[in-house]
Amino acid sequence: DDYLAKPVDLDELHVAITDALQLAPVTDIDRSEPLPPLPENAIFDSPASRRLLKHVAVVAPSDAPVLIRGETGTGKEVVAQLVHAWSHRSAGPMIAANCAAMPAQLIESELFGHLKGAFTGAVDTRQGVFRRASGGTLFLDEIGELPLELQPKLLRAMETGQISPVGSDQSYAVDTRLVVATNRELEEEIRQNRFREDLFYRINVVELVLEPLRNRCEDTLPLAR
Repeated sequence: DDYLAKPVDLDELHVAITDALQLAPVTDIDRSEPLPPLPENAIFDSPASRRLLKHVAVVAPSDAPVLIRGETGTGKEVVAQLVHAWSHRSAGPMIAANCAAMPAQLIESELFGHLKGAFTGAVDTRQGVFRRASGGTLFLDEIGELPLELQPKLLRAMETGQISPVGSDQSYAVDTRLVVATNRELEEEIRQNRFREDLFYRINVVELVLEPLRNRCEDTLPLAR
């Protein structure tokens, strides 16, 4: 339809995309379009939900990190499970961890593991969720609750594919696809110096926004049933 010369001017890019979208206006997704099978707990009957499913189907086969946004209780973990189930990693593990539910003093160990004796109470060696999810998908819920001092370590794990357990000088390779979720406005967290901007851009390669139930009323009755 068009071409742009490098270096790309962002204003020209915006105009080119706008023109292209006008040539092919977005319409409601045809319910007859085939999608991978849904588990019983996944209710997506509304037009908004079906559009989201379309995006999930496109994103799932890649290994790109995914950020799922939505209010509490909108079903972000269900969407994360779909990303895993529709990916080439579906035969691997799907490990879920809630950053808000981890004890602050143990969260590094929960994520990256620890060696026996690394700290008081470490009576056994533990792998951590990153290594347990290797070959599959790691879902980190409430990513906005991750302590600021641990965010560089998560960033490094994503950039290098290597993790270092607590108390170890050795690094371990992990092949883990990361999906995270939040009900916070991470941009505001960045402005308040509570979330690292570089980590935000690393986890937000693909963004999926889950509408609250009040905006997808067609899902209410099937959910009730």
